[in-house]
Amino acid sequence: MSAFFILRFLLNLMIIVIIIIFLCIWRHSLVKLEEIIEEIKLELTGGVLELEISDDTIGKLVNKALREIQRYIDETKLVTVPFSKCIDLTGFKSSSITQVYRAEAIGDSGTGANSGVDPMWAQQWTVFSNGNGSAMYNLNNYLLNYMSYSTILQVRNTLSTDLYFKEDKHDNKLYINVSGNTPATITIEYVPLFEKVEDIQSDYWIDKLVRLSLALTKINLGRLRTYSKQSNALWTLDGETILAEGTEEAREIREELKGNSNLFFPID
Repeated sequence: MSAFFILRFLLNLMIIVIIIIFLCIWRHSLVKLEEIIEEIKLELTGGVLELEISDDTIGKLVNKALREIQRYIDETKLVTVPFSKCIDLTGFKSSSITQVYRAEAIGDSGTGANSGVDPMWAQQWTVFSNGNGSAMYNLNNYLLNYMSYSTILQVRNTLSTDLYFKEDKHDNKLYINVSGNTPATITIEYVPLFEKVEDIQSDYWIDKLVRLSLALTKINLGRLRTYSKQSNALWTLDGETILAEGTEEAREIREELKGNSNLFFPID
């Protein structure tokens, strides 16, 4: 019997190790700058011709596209830090801070009268009690109380200035106003600052980045090919055509980004 449990434990441990290895491989298989450069070169040359511009130039155009897309990225991350009315954000890489939350409920963290327990949760035990056939009455009463309690919470949250915050980007400070008891920690929701393409994990934004990078490369390549013309050549370059394609593709992508930024919820 003990051998069976040992074998089962080893099997579960092996499965966990395999999952961890898979996650590590997946993590390191995220899109890289070199992969985007190769994809752009393949799109423009078909893997046959040589491109007039270097990989370094294409990489700079990809980074230019990243800086342009950064202002439209709406993915957020969470970080929990010790509370302070003035938090120093030096070294904190964020494009913007969207919200600040209490990491603990209002009130004590214990089980006393001031603990952060929803009072409607405490009432649920009476909903389906078996006393004198009053289950339906208790259910109706609970629903009415819950609707009233939810309305009160909405009004309080609308009027309250609890955890009202102001970000000072110039001095890298975050100022927070607390109207209730002071929490030990707070959770900050923020849009991260993507400094390199490897930081982007969303397929939606990777697709937008690759498309805009390709359009900018076409514009750069088209201008280079139309800089001078050969009058007696047997063939002509497609500079004007590729320049027009890149300009139109960049316009379409920018319109998509602007249109999606006006929606209430993110597309990705």
